[in-house]
Amino acid sequence: MGFTDLLNDAGGFGRFQIIHVVLLSIPSLLMASQNLLNNFTAGVPRHYCKIPNVTALAGASNNSVTEQNIVSLLPAFIPLEGSGLSKCTRYVHAQWHLLGENISHHGQHTNVTETCVEGWTYEKTDFLSTIVSEWDLVCSLRPMKQLCQTIYMGGVLTGAILFGGLSDRFGRKVMLLWSYFQLAVLGTFTSLSTSYLAYCIFRFLTGMSVSGVILNAFSLKVEWIPTRHRTMVGTMSSIVFTFGQVILAAVAYSLKDWRLLHVAVCSPFFLVFLYSWWYSESARWLLLVDRPEEALRHLQRVARINGRPEMADKLTLQVLQSHMQNEMQSPRTDRTAYDLLRTPVMRRISMCLLVVWFSTSFAYYGLAMDLQKFGVNIYLMQVIFGAVDFPAKLGVLAMLSFLGRRVSQAMCLLASASVIFANIFIPKDMQIIRTTLAVLGKAFTSASFTCVYLYTGELYPTVIRQTGMGFCSTMARVGSMAAPAFLILDEVFPALPSVVYGGSSLFAGIVAFMLPETISTPLPDTIEDVEKNDPCPLHPLDPLHPRKG
Repeated sequence: MGFTDLLNDAGGFGRFQIIHVVLLSIPSLLMASQNLLNNFTAGVPRHYCKIPNVTALAGASNNSVTEQNIVSLLPAFIPLEGSGLSKCTRYVHAQWHLLGENISHHGQHTNVTETCVEGWTYEKTDFLSTIVSEWDLVCSLRPMKQLCQTIYMGGVLTGAILFGGLSDRFGRKVMLLWSYFQLAVLGTFTSLSTSYLAYCIFRFLTGMSVSGVILNAFSLKVEWIPTRHRTMVGTMSSIVFTFGQVILAAVAYSLKDWRLLHVAVCSPFFLVFLYSWWYSESARWLLLVDRPEEALRHLQRVARINGRPEMADKLTLQVLQSHMQNEMQSPRTDRTAYDLLRTPVMRRISMCLLVVWFSTSFAYYGLAMDLQKFGVNIYLMQVIFGAVDFPAKLGVLAMLSFLGRRVSQAMCLLASASVIFANIFIPKDMQIIRTTLAVLGKAFTSASFTCVYLYTGELYPTVIRQTGMGFCSTMARVGSMAAPAFLILDEVFPALPSVVYGGSSLFAGIVAFMLPETISTPLPDTIEDVEKNDPCPLHPLDPLHPRKG
């Protein structure tokens, strides 16, 4: 392709590309925090109904008031439920006889209970403060905890639709800068929320900016990277995201306060916004929207930074036009989401990618968004869930390089389905094995995310790449919004959520085999490039590929 030659003349993968990728990757350390923040800001502390005058009662019973004394008296006020105390009810009258001690206070022996009419007492072992303890999102209000995450994902979905089209119209850089600024301001303001409604509104708007950051940062990377370096850069960027998951656990453990946590993970984007003015707009996009003078300036700048000043002088408008003649002469029509489905090959690609994106996100967030269910320290669980991604993503790097995108994508999804299905047959009392399989399932779905981000950017042409990424990301957000809702199916049948998650991954793994292979192929710039290339989904090295004939 013409632009590939221009990029190689400007230094290929040189100093500019290294700085460019590093600066775009730094914010990824905090992007993982945004999607998984609800695990900590909406963590559910151990709690029980508030007992009036419990301090006075503890002192009268034991002649001293300590936390241990108070806890020892709780069975007289709070009924047992399962292996612990009830979280949502208390005795109307103290049941002192249940303590088995000769205590001077004698209540009625009727075990009538009532709801927590005076609120709850929250332990501060795992969390100092969360939105759950702030606004009492427990018992009858427990669904509100998941609702705020669904609202956030709704913002991410809206941002994917909005920023995808805007980026193809106004450019990658300008929309990325706006997204950084919106995330910094609104994310930080979230910590000032005085009500649950205000919190949800801020989270929705923050979610929109998260989509803008992810989509535009990815396109700015891939559109300045030579073909043979795309796999490495895509995978390394994904690994940086994984580091962010481990950092989230450390920051959340050190703060344990939801307001401080929001400030810690959002305010650094003010600094990111300032240094991001250094970025160069995508020259590919500038050429395709008939702005060759600006594209030329950016290419000359890249050549100089890469230590190729002689090539910067040789790059002229005539050189650009000779290399990009077909692309620059293509119709200057506004592209819409309809163009993703208008032609046969684009339609097949888009429909398959929708399934892959939805299923990957559906399974990923079904496993990763409720860490407390594993019965392990939540901060340790976050570290484990993050650390397992390192070998998974290094493994998928090798797969992408040697097996190609199509086979790698399908294998990750099928492996995820196998692990999820296997967990159905493990008894609940074997918690270590169940947790281990869940961690493996999360690793495979994370590897699938690594594949699909890179794969989608290579399948869609430059003129509509952001619209396509936004279109697919929309389905991923639908999957992330639906995932928590399906967890309640375990009340109908315990294995049902796993059946749904595993079945979705299995279907997507089969569908992935219908996508074209893109390994070692230049990025397409126009829809015509996609259509005229061989639509056969077989790997170019396959003996049955038509070109082998």
